[in-house]
Amino acid sequence: MLTNTKKSAFAKVHPLSWDSISWTDGLWADVEKTSQNTISHIQELFESSEISHVVENFKVCSGDHEGEFGGTDFGDGDFYKWLEAFLYNAAKTDNQAAFIEIDDYIDLVGRCQLEDGYISTKQIIGERQDNGIKRFNDINDFEVYNFGHLFTVACLHNRITGKTNFLDIAEKAALYLDKMYEENQRTGEVQTAVCPSHYMGLVELYRTTNNEKYLNLAKLAIELRDLVTNGTDDNQDRLPLKEHKKIIGHAVRANYLYAGVSDLYLEQGDAEYKEMLDRVWRNLIDKKIYITGGCGALYNGTSPYGNFFEDGMVHQAYGYEYQLPNVTAYNETCAAIGNVMWAYRMFQIEPKAEYFDIIEKTMLNTNLAAMNLNGDKFFYENMLRRTKKLDYDLIWPLTRESYISSFCCPPNLARVLAEAFEYAYTVSDDTVWIGLYGGNKGEISLDNGAKFSIEQVTDYPFSGKIALKVTRISGTAPFNINLRIPNWVQKGSITINNEQQKIDGKMSGTYHSVTISESDSEGKIEVVFDMPVRYTIAHPYVEENTNQVAIERGPLVYCMETPDCSLETLDNCLVDATTEFSTEPYELCGSKMMALKGTMLHKEMEHYDGKQLYQTLNQVELKKTEVRLVPYFAWDNRGYGEMKIWMPVLYR
Repeated sequence: MLTNTKKSAFAKVHPLSWDSISWTDGLWADVEKTSQNTISHIQELFESSEISHVVENFKVCSGDHEGEFGGTDFGDGDFYKWLEAFLYNAAKTDNQAAFIEIDDYIDLVGRCQLEDGYISTKQIIGERQDNGIKRFNDINDFEVYNFGHLFTVACLHNRITGKTNFLDIAEKAALYLDKMYEENQRTGEVQTAVCPSHYMGLVELYRTTNNEKYLNLAKLAIELRDLVTNGTDDNQDRLPLKEHKKIIGHAVRANYLYAGVSDLYLEQGDAEYKEMLDRVWRNLIDKKIYITGGCGALYNGTSPYGNFFEDGMVHQAYGYEYQLPNVTAYNETCAAIGNVMWAYRMFQIEPKAEYFDIIEKTMLNTNLAAMNLNGDKFFYENMLRRTKKLDYDLIWPLTRESYISSFCCPPNLARVLAEAFEYAYTVSDDTVWIGLYGGNKGEISLDNGAKFSIEQVTDYPFSGKIALKVTRISGTAPFNINLRIPNWVQKGSITINNEQQKIDGKMSGTYHSVTISESDSEGKIEVVFDMPVRYTIAHPYVEENTNQVAIERGPLVYCMETPDCSLETLDNCLVDATTEFSTEPYELCGSKMMALKGTMLHKEMEHYDGKQLYQTLNQVELKKTEVRLVPYFAWDNRGYGEMKIWMPVLYR
């Protein structure tokens, strides 16, 4: 959830209200429509006692049904995440029937809550049935994770509807945590909650209610991490928080942690936290993030920095610098979403284009790729290469599934895509900052008294042409439109009321300010970003990508799949660095996009045996073959086959 009703004291930019902007056309409008299918699909799964058991757990917990707890320990939190998406969709479509359903769900949750404020269905059912399950017995039971997502959705519900029925439940739960953390502080017996969504959730409670108790509780919860004994890099608690220099351990836990600390900084301005956040962010962006914005490269491993023998296993983890495998890339969808949340908060702290470049890269590539084009099948992990067959089994399926046993990612994805319109703009006193480009319209009021409508017409990210129309509604104060110049832009133009200015490489990765003067009742801005197809190389320490290139156009990463190449295997393809690809309008599963078309080389080798680990290189003959590349987000919609982003390159 993005929208604040309270402006953070140390924020340099602020979100708009949830109803200020709407997508009108183009990719993001299409994604919003598709997310309605996603929301309905997930609701069916959550309502099914045979599949997920999520709603059934609440019904058993409330006493409506008899039975046992079933499904995942974090199912409550996943339900709250989905409910966020359902809320956004109901509000945007004015679906009154959906609001009635939402109130029924809230009533069900409320009937589960214990008198002391505790609420987590697994533990309540377990204690009632005396089956050995009890509250806060194991950090991997995800109780506080469930609390955090409850806080967040309750705040959103209050802001959208004005009702307090959900907020009352959340505040009661927060007061339970308050008593628990005070006791933890008194005794010094502390466990670090996994996937700490509650840091963000507690700060949102403060912003929504203006009750300092919740901000102080968030601060205490974060500070208590430093009291943990025998901490590990998996949980980011081996070192005191302010001593963190590198991003380590479980990627979802890390990204949620730093997003929560960023929220705390936005309210209280602790300079040491800011210095730590900057250090860890640089380590991620400069040395550990994938070209798609995916993060958390490793399935399983051990900490690369702590004691190899004592720190134990690290799951879905950040590894060493430049350790970015392709076939076994983990890149959990929730980690990518967590990184978007963290980057957005870092942007509010310091509005640099880099943060929205990362948000855009991650949203358009990893997040969209995590869902099929129909919105009803999902990846848990997001690989960068799929081969015909592996000689080993990975944890998760190699193709998208309608239901995954660990179902945390789909509802998380549903909410981040349903709320994507909130990433379009942020504001400061006299300035609008453009975040995500896309066809949209709405109204904006600034603190300096200027009120105006804004409309954006574009086919971005498939086209670099963006038309902005700003029409003053009231107020005479001048204001600025800050245009984000993405870091991949080298050439282009900005035309303001028929006066043109060239864009060059020096403007790449910055904001360019356009002023609407007090005498202007209307402003027309046309931005053109040149979008040539470009070949991208990796740092030489990324060993799996040595002498290989990825192909990008604009903010999109492209890939090649089996249906787009006539060869027996994609492994025989090489990119001729002198070849130029052309764009081609293309449609997949009813979704329109821009594909790339061109010629690659393919190798024919004498006496080559693909089963041998090593063999002598004999004569190689290179021939040409026609290929197509599609945006990475559109892959795996045409049946099982090979897929590659990184491909060998021949320089001439």
